[in-house]
Amino acid sequence: MSKLYIIPTPIGNLEDITLRAIRILKEVDLICAEDTRVTKKLLTHFGIDKPLVSYHNFNEHEITQNIISQLKIGKTIAVVSDGGTPGISDPGYLLIREAVKEKIPLECLPGPVAFVPALLQSGFPVNSFVFEGFLPHKKGRSTRIKRIAAEARTVILYESPFRVVKLLEELREHLDNERRISISRELTKIYEETVRGKVEELIVHFKKKEPKGEFVIIIEGKNDEE
Repeated sequence: MSKLYIIPTPIGNLEDITLRAIRILKEVDLICAEDTRVTKKLLTHFGIDKPLVSYHNFNEHEITQNIISQLKIGKTIAVVSDGGTPGISDPGYLLIREAVKEKIPLECLPGPVAFVPALLQSGFPVNSFVFEGFLPHKKGRSTRIKRIAAEARTVILYESPFRVVKLLEELREHLDNERRISISRELTKIYEETVRGKVEELIVHFKKKEPKGEFVIIIEGKNDEE
């Protein structure tokens, strides 16, 4: 029977994959991978040999219907990203949307997602938070940053090492001086690090220490009394 599986994969430490994820990757007919080279290494590590097809931000509009067609004829297909849960700032949303629309059975496994450990390690309130992911580079960026500055809930952002200092400098223009930020990088890897402080302190830190790895930025919510 056809089914689309959303399979989270480790964001760094291969021990974080679940036994269920390994089993299903061994059973499906096809695996859609953000980067087939990255996924091939993962599959080889766990002794899995399955056909792979590239499914990433630059081709997902073109091949989604082809994948849906294969599901309609009874294929079982898994979607994986380079690390974490597909659809969370990674390819997967379009395919999930179309599968739901076509009433194709869909199953999403629990598993790694970068913002959860970063959020918990921040020490900020987790009862209510907002996930913003990657901010747009140009159009709408300033508006989003102003909205984040006014947000009373804890805010979660993703950023690349090449833009993290720029982002902090942009946040400095709108955040009050007492607002705290927690930045985690290289989560689950050897050089995992979490740095906490006010925006100016973090700018100084990352100007002295070259940013490396993928970053999760957690911003304390604005005090309602301010």
